[in-house]
Amino acid sequence: MNRLLAACAFWALAGGANAQHQPYAGQQARDLKALSADEVKQYMAGAGMGYARAAELNHFPGPMHVIELADQLMLTAAQRDATQKLMDTHKAQARALGAELVSAERELDELFRAGKVEERDLARSVRMSAAIAGEYRLSHLDTHRRLRALLTDEQVKRYDELRGYSSGKARRHRH
Repeated sequence: MNRLLAACAFWALAGGANAQHQPYAGQQARDLKALSADEVKQYMAGAGMGYARAAELNHFPGPMHVIELADQLMLTAAQRDATQKLMDTHKAQARALGAELVSAERELDELFRAGKVEERDLARSVRMSAAIAGEYRLSHLDTHRRLRALLTDEQVKRYDELRGYSSGKARRHRH
């Protein structure tokens, strides 16, 4: 019985090691190799995807969640309107950038799909995709930065509490 258990353990570990050497197995059938269908959908929708985490976790709320929590944050009518306008403007920008990013990744994928990749074309394509990804992230972070100016310190503190970010050691900044 001990031999059977040892053999099962060996094969389980060996199988796990084998899986580690095939991290992309199953992804070769994707239309766009570098992005999952869900990632494409999120970029096209202008979703946050964690791009603004540095802002969110440092007391710079995001407009979507501020709107969701508007009553609990006791937003004024002017704050609600300004937050909605900021979010609408940002979403339009993020969707446009997301579409550009998906297109740039598709172009990069096509270089490799063609079977021959020139160094110059590869460098141009990667730099273009990276630049667009940077603009996408900047759009999200700057929206959080701009929203912070619309809220009071008390509202930011309450937002952090409602989102589960309170730690008692939180520093508050008025920007």
